Amino acid sequence: MSRQFITEAVMVAIYGQLLAPPAPVEYIVPYTTILELYEFQTSPDPMMDNPADDQHVKSKINEMISYFEEPLNKKKIERALLVPWAKSPSILFGDQVSIAIINAIDTAQYGEYFDPIETELLLTSQRLSIPILTDQVELIARIFESESPVQVFDIDDFDFAMDDEPLDQV
Repeated sequence: MSRQFITEAVMVAIYGQLLAPPAPVEYIVPYTTILELYEFQTSPDPMMDNPADDQHVKSKINEMISYFEEPLNKKKIERALLVPWAKSPSILFGDQVSIAIINAIDTAQYGEYFDPIETELLLTSQRLSIPILTDQVELIARIFESESPVQVFDIDDFDFAMDDEPLDQV
């Protein structure tokens, strides 16, 4: 069985190790984070400090957008968008990785403490009992401070997260 994580599409694009895991993994990605890829694609602002790294990341974002726009993948995503909280069938990214898009709905449950995408990550994690994977140290700190009932891993701890047992099996 593959390990599952809630994450943003841009995390998968930026961090190459997420596409080369040591074991099968499925990333559950809120649809709004797919829309964010288009914003990053057209933004003149650099995403990375190093120009070569920035060009590489933008190239990966373009590849991911193109892959999601392929007819079969686009159809899978569109099917999930018909119903709130529906999850698309898995979209394969090689032998070990799949991505499922979820039509998460920001219910403003966390108010001003988290932005809408962070709220969607939290609510998806709670609904599915799947940990969040992020590189945002501030988000991790706010999750702990708010005592949100979710498990969260820093991307730097990805290998550990892959070995860690899911909450429902502990």
